[in-house]
Amino acid sequence: MFADVSVDAAGQSTAALVQVVFSALDASVAGEIEHAFAEAGHIVVSNARNYRMDPLVPLLVPEVNADHLSVLMAQRRDKGWKGAIVTNPNCSTVVLAMALAPLRQFDLRAVIVSTLQAVSGAGYPGVPSLDILGNVVPFIGGEEEKIESETLKILGRPGTPHTASISAHTNRVAVVDGHLMTASVDLGASPAIEDVVAALTAFTGRPQALGLPSAPSPAIQVLSETNRPQPRLDADRGDGMAISVGRVRPCKVLYCRFVALGHNTVRGAAGAAILNAELMQAERMLA
Repeated sequence: MFADVSVDAAGQSTAALVQVVFSALDASVAGEIEHAFAEAGHIVVSNARNYRMDPLVPLLVPEVNADHLSVLMAQRRDKGWKGAIVTNPNCSTVVLAMALAPLRQFDLRAVIVSTLQAVSGAGYPGVPSLDILGNVVPFIGGEEEKIESETLKILGRPGTPHTASISAHTNRVAVVDGHLMTASVDLGASPAIEDVVAALTAFTGRPQALGLPSAPSPAIQVLSETNRPQPRLDADRGDGMAISVGRVRPCKVLYCRFVALGHNTVRGAAGAAILNAELMQAERMLA
């Protein structure tokens, strides 16, 4: 599904400058079609997985790695495209990358994460009711690999993935919207738990500095209740664009642990693509 939008650098409608193509195509056809649009001079903001791990294609979470847009010049040069492709990550990767980004300052070394993913993340027609009602499905094809590889690309520098190790376990649960995950992390700097909470609470990024329309403020909402976040209560925070983190506490195996939650179809899909386009517009990359 595509939506073609013409905008100028000031955000006004125009027929003269650039076509921004929002792509939600299935991966089986997205690669060839997105390539054709970029080659023809269009900016493709893609939710498909095809180009996410291409080193010349930004895998963008604007609060975390807005600087990765710097590779677009090399992308156009090396691929011979007049346009460009920018991707947003897997719906669980967004949540984990946002929660881990403030912890890079503490020498992030290793992560073990288990996800509890909503059925809406499976797309239409989704998971058969007899498979999911009263049940947990402990496998989502390709999801663990995406979380492990995409997160490191996002947290690293342009062209250089982060050096942390990530081990992911993915599960489909009988929840409509909201991907929740439990994570244990190893932090070489051994900060006080209070400092971890403070870093999460204070986290902000380029979208918040620019006041982008879809940017949540704060980007991460840290909850103090012992039983939060919960999908039913917290997935819609920040109009579905904020990440919720709770239960930040010591871990007896690694260093600390927490629970994180994000809205998989808003922050993890459509909303992520829109925020990517808003950032590019604000940075005058669509002219």
